[in-house]
Amino acid sequence: MAMVGAFIAVSIMLGIGVQILGNSVQDCTNLPDFNVTAGATQTGWAAQCETTNTQSQSAYSLLIIVIIVIAAVVILAVVRMLA
Repeated sequence: MAMVGAFIAVSIMLGIGVQILGNSVQDCTNLPDFNVTAGATQTGWAAQCETTNTQSQSAYSLLIIVIIVIAAVVILAVVRMLA
């Protein structure tokens, strides 16, 4: 039961983290040095904005992997208790 409670608690915390990350991605097109040409390399503030967006998306992917690993541990613990 403790493992199930821990899983629920971690899921809630990760859900809040996902909400924070979802709100941190910005629209970089309104920056003055944004280059609208397809495939263009951004410079200045636009480059920093694009980098931040990429890092946020990577962190979101990592959160999904963490929740899958925690779910697997909980499932294995429950199976072990049943055996």
